[in-house]
Amino acid sequence: MAISSVLYSSRSEEWATPPDFFASLNAEFGFTLDPCATAENAKCEIFYTKSENGLEQDWGDHIVFCNPPYGRNIGDWAEKCYLASLAGATVVLLVHSRTDTRYFHNWIYGKAELRFVKGRLKFGDGKQSAPFPSLVAIFRPSLPIALAA
Repeated sequence: MAISSVLYSSRSEEWATPPDFFASLNAEFGFTLDPCATAENAKCEIFYTKSENGLEQDWGDHIVFCNPPYGRNIGDWAEKCYLASLAGATVVLLVHSRTDTRYFHNWIYGKAELRFVKGRLKFGDGKQSAPFPSLVAIFRPSLPIALAA
């Protein structure tokens, strides 16, 4: 089965980031960590594979590009992005624009800067556009608030 066939079937949760789209975000943010990668498609020098499970890793104060698997655990990834930002990371999350979902309201809306992608992305080596719209959520690190003495 061709890669593009797998990408557009329900059998795949992985949608490879379009190179030009990533390049424009990377020029703006200067990413240092890709927590959802394979050795073949890693976008950063530091990355975690499925077996290393980026959800269980400490993202520290990295500048993170997160294009998670688009399956049932996507809400876990959105939560991790938000919590990592509270701990000092800057996180840019690329997900489908499903504003009606619980995870969107619990972990993205009101917690991140939202950029809705115009049109539909062509993931990986796909010739067709994705069957869903996308959004970029930017979680900025929370700075500690100095308490008055």
